[in-house]
Amino acid sequence: MNETLLRGLTPSVLGILVRRGADFAAAEDAVQDALVEAIRVWPTDPPRDPKGWLVTAAWRKFLDATRADAARRRREDLVDEEPAPGPAPAADDTLRLYFLCAHPSLTPSSAVALTLRAVGGLTTRQIAQAYLVPEATMAQRISRAKRTVAGVRFDRPGDVATVLRVLYLVFNEGYSGDVDLAAEAIRLTRQLAAAIDHPEVAGLLALMLLHHARRAARTSPDGGLVPLAEQDRGRWDTRMIAEGVAILQAALVRDRLGEYQAQAAIAALHADAPAAEETDWVQIVEWYDELMRLTDNPVVRLNRAVAVGEADGPRAGLAALAALDDSLPRHTAVAAYLHERDGDPATAARLYAEAAHKAGNLAERNHLTRRAAHLNALR
Repeated sequence: MNETLLRGLTPSVLGILVRRGADFAAAEDAVQDALVEAIRVWPTDPPRDPKGWLVTAAWRKFLDATRADAARRRREDLVDEEPAPGPAPAADDTLRLYFLCAHPSLTPSSAVALTLRAVGGLTTRQIAQAYLVPEATMAQRISRAKRTVAGVRFDRPGDVATVLRVLYLVFNEGYSGDVDLAAEAIRLTRQLAAAIDHPEVAGLLALMLLHHARRAARTSPDGGLVPLAEQDRGRWDTRMIAEGVAILQAALVRDRLGEYQAQAAIAALHADAPAAEETDWVQIVEWYDELMRLTDNPVVRLNRAVAVGEADGPRAGLAALAALDDSLPRHTAVAAYLHERDGDPATAARLYAEAAHKAGNLAERNHLTRRAAHLNALR
């Protein structure tokens, strides 16, 4: 069974049902039922037209559910005649589904879950595993999201920025359970880039590729976190880097700079350096300045302080850091790093230990604890 094929067909099949008049929640349930049927039937009886088969099966599931529900009798005009089986329409409603799933009335977590279900074609169980929550909890979240957008009409263009934010959130979830959300986010963003010509869509895709290219080098054999400066650059995926850089360059020449293009430019400069000490930190600071003009985000300011510390020395970095709220995530870890670079191991060790207590995941906590122990051993 080609699960990738099924997931790739899901949004277009769902879009066809919605265009025929099914509301989103009912259509999504019908498509999921059709996918289950495909998993059961296709291994022994593969269809000549997979998309057409799914459209027909999903529409029949929808009709069965509609006829069985007395509360939906107002839709009887939809079910008088079932469309004849045959090739599925060529129209692709994927873009419409992206905007629907990223509707501003949804919370970010609900928008992400609905995107993974409706556009990504993942099961509720897979999404629940990825987010480390019970399947019943995720089912409730998705159901609420579907009810929220059930009556939404698409008579105006959707908000691309909201769609990109949702995909960025998916990418940052990384990997958990049996679904690689980083790879899934790249697949979905490629799909979006094929449907819409927008430099920020290209910028986000480039950013994802450039970050994902370093994935194999981010952890040690024992699962420990490996900082960027210490990574084995020979393990970076050079083809993925080349693709990301090419996509970014094509976006930048359009002179419509956005935050994802700026972030991708920073990632490209890291990828371009043969060794950590050859990184062009001065240019990275300049890109962070551009990024701050686009989005005055505290996390951007924090990352800029690190870049300033590399470009102009740790004391310049500490001065930039002093202007920021010390409750920011990773603020203490950044302060520890800059103090270490400034030749103050005692302060750095204390701050690394403090940062370890605040760490959001085990890998980061272990890394910070090891840094503190290493500096203490040198005293």
